Amino acid sequence: MAKYLLLKHYRGAPEPPNNVPMTEWAPEEVSAHIQYMNDFAARLEESGEFVDANALSESGTWVRYDGEGRPPLTDGPFPETKDLIAGWMIIETASYERALELAGELSAAPGAGGEPIHEWLELRPFLEAPPEFEG
Repeated sequence: MAKYLLLKHYRGAPEPPNNVPMTEWAPEEVSAHIQYMNDFAARLEESGEFVDANALSESGTWVRYDGEGRPPLTDGPFPETKDLIAGWMIIETASYERALELAGELSAAPGAGGEPIHEWLELRPFLEAPPEFEG
């Protein structure tokens, strides 16, 4: 079994066909979307493929260590992840093909008008071992 991260983006991927921001959805459309996500996760819990999931708040701060007694740096030449990353789900599957299948299904969550949003999801395997270096 291998673990995969399904990363939901606000932007940075090709534009999906039903690209209406959630802030413009009707309340019942938001509820239907959340219910789809919850049902999807519950089904994966039953099959043993669900590990964890979370939606992310739009607020966030960049932080890094800059030496003893120095404040962290909070801005720089970086993209704002709060504008990029909407949330994530971690799954554990028997094959890469199964992970692709689940990512495709998650991409079909309903959005505006009750139509699938066909959002792009980033599928990334967890690093199972540190890279080996020849030296």
